[in-house]
Amino acid sequence: MASPIPKTIQAAVIRNTGAPWVIEDMELAPLRDDEVLVEMVGCGMCHTDIACRDGDYPVSLPMVVGHEGAGIIRETGAQVDKIKVGDHVVLSFDSCGGCPNCDSDKPAYCYSFFEINTSGRRIADQSTPLTQNGEPINAMFFGQSSFATFAIARMSNAVVIDKSLPLAQMGPLCCGVQTGAGAAVNSLGVGPGNSLLIFGGGAVGLSALLGARAVGAGEVIVVEPNAERRALAMELGATHVIDPSAGGDVLAEVRKLSGGVQFALDTTGRPDVVAVGIEALLTGGQLGLLGIPPADAMLPANMMSMLGRGITVKAIIEGDSDPQEFIPRMAAWYQEGRFPFDRMIKTFPFAQINEAAQASVSGAVVKPVLIF
Repeated sequence: MASPIPKTIQAAVIRNTGAPWVIEDMELAPLRDDEVLVEMVGCGMCHTDIACRDGDYPVSLPMVVGHEGAGIIRETGAQVDKIKVGDHVVLSFDSCGGCPNCDSDKPAYCYSFFEINTSGRRIADQSTPLTQNGEPINAMFFGQSSFATFAIARMSNAVVIDKSLPLAQMGPLCCGVQTGAGAAVNSLGVGPGNSLLIFGGGAVGLSALLGARAVGAGEVIVVEPNAERRALAMELGATHVIDPSAGGDVLAEVRKLSGGVQFALDTTGRPDVVAVGIEALLTGGQLGLLGIPPADAMLPANMMSMLGRGITVKAIIEGDSDPQEFIPRMAAWYQEGRFPFDRMIKTFPFAQINEAAQASVSGAVVKPVLIF
């Protein structure tokens, strides 16, 4: 028999912009018919979580975030038929399931994506599954709010994975890793022998490298100022790395190494970096935009240069992924030894959530994962 929903859980809440996370006791509401209760085992920390804390990505406070959750199903709603108690799951982004893009298997471009995933409320009735002494606490962040000992998610954004996988470390597949690898494989269509230029050697950029390697890409160049991350990129399969802080001309170095590339990905959001990416492309090349830019940033492109080479620039959300399909594919690559994303991970106890965030911000850790 399923364990009852706990009346009280612990969750890390953002109460004030820029303030540290505080772990507090909260009350959990009963499940809705299409929801599942997950006992959290691990949760990756994504840049978006930190951006919400710091006000760079405005959300309604107080809120519990966390959106790379991994755990065990402890209870299911009455309409849940594809997931059962005891299943190991990872929790990805949510989507409405009924708009034209969702109907076309493009849930990352759900018409209601941002309302569903960042409002902190159920879209149907604006309710939240968390309260504290009767006060509503915004939750359901990316359909989960996984910075908590238990999380309520929807059946549609819970992905069942093989129980032989190291569950605690699987959460990053749900956003950062999915975004990077999906951008290379799904969005740009990098394939065997193709050349790829990646700006940024963080979790998203290195995941793009891993995705490209998993499908047999040829030359892969990573541009990254952090020496340790450049070294890790080489260990993970980059053919070349470039230090943009060394004072050289990055575009000239790319052209010297390869003559230009077929594909490029920007994870920095910096217009000056995007400009280099556009000019580094060969005729017919494609540039993917993944980094969060300043709110007033404009695309720094010479239209005649783009027209003359037939260049495509694509803004990418969640790696154009359907989590129910792409997460199992990445997990299979991992099991085959072709996708060692765990090389980016360092674990922290849940109680050290603020230390994990600082390690991410400082660059000391590529992908922190909280362990419950």
